[in-house]
Amino acid sequence: MHRVATIAAIVNQHAEDAAFLWLRRRSEIDGPILDETGIGRIDQRLDADLEGLMAAGEAGWEAAWARFADYAEPGELFVLGALALRWGDTDLIAAAIDAATGLGDAGLSSLSAAIARMPRENLRPLVAKWLDAPDALQRSLGLSALWHHRVDPGSHLLDLMTHSDGRVRSRAVRLAGAMKRRDVLSVVLAGLGRETPEERLTAALAACLLGETRSAQPVIDDIMSTEAGLAPRAIEIRLLTMVPTAGKDWLQKYLEQPALCSAATASVGLFSDRAVMPWLIEKMRQPELVGAAGIALRDLFEVDFGDTDLFVSDPAVLGQEFAHLDATSLPVADRVDAWWNKGRGGRSHRPFRSMRRLRLDALRAALATPGTPLAEWRVTRRFAAWM
Repeated sequence: MHRVATIAAIVNQHAEDAAFLWLRRRSEIDGPILDETGIGRIDQRLDADLEGLMAAGEAGWEAAWARFADYAEPGELFVLGALALRWGDTDLIAAAIDAATGLGDAGLSSLSAAIARMPRENLRPLVAKWLDAPDALQRSLGLSALWHHRVDPGSHLLDLMTHSDGRVRSRAVRLAGAMKRRDVLSVVLAGLGRETPEERLTAALAACLLGETRSAQPVIDDIMSTEAGLAPRAIEIRLLTMVPTAGKDWLQKYLEQPALCSAATASVGLFSDRAVMPWLIEKMRQPELVGAAGIALRDLFEVDFGDTDLFVSDPAVLGQEFAHLDATSLPVADRVDAWWNKGRGGRSHRPFRSMRRLRLDALRAALATPGTPLAEWRVTRRFAAWM
């Protein structure tokens, strides 16, 4: 790291913008609105801000650190981690890891995101050290690097799957499923009985990827009944591991339960059956279900709805009973109805696959092919800044 002449206001702006852009990227990376091109545009701007901080040298690090001191938030920590890793400075990396400890799981997630942006060769000297560290946070970071780059740790994986810390175990089990490590299946199945629902759900998905759907499904059903916050993820896994006819019958009972109706409605698009459209349009007229119906609509069509007027960012446009909602993209039932009836949707639009669709397709492919590892779906396309 070097010291060069800089303009403080510009350097500070780079630090602020980088944190903001990463937060926006995090909210959209697996979402239904942007595709790989949309995420790529965010990445391009984010990289420009990080490069500005890098070019500022010591002043760039000081600006990022000062901002984290004022706002000890995930976005600011991501910037620290990204800079430290790009410079490859062991002292700065250690400082970023220390800063992460105060943010708990959010801190680990932020540094994991910084690791994801690093080339494999930059991480190689760090990962071995992290995986052998006594500190659970560092072991989790090592596993994050293996996950992002889809690297199999070999015999070391078993030790990590039985670690005393749940964060390490969960990441190791997730990696075992993604890499199709059937040799550690017994440990994955043992994870179905872990204490926390998050760890049980991670083990359930890994078990499904390893072909043990029957063992995982009762655990998924139990999580759905007791953990409303995990219900959307649990429903997705359940439906992706069932034939459509059985899946529709299974989902029907949850559509009739008030606590799970929203999560179930959001999942109806996974069947790719557009016969549900009239029913779905009626759900768009209900404030408690309009957001979920919008997600399902985006799953049904490979259409960039940003090029249409079918969604609005101001809930009040839908009526006073919708004004309290905090969603930023909601479907307008009457417009969707007219669009659907005019041409059954999608005929005059370019093909569009959202990041959510890419994630679901990657899971479908991995579940359907026993020997194929789970693909990295978070691939973005870069364009020149003026395009």
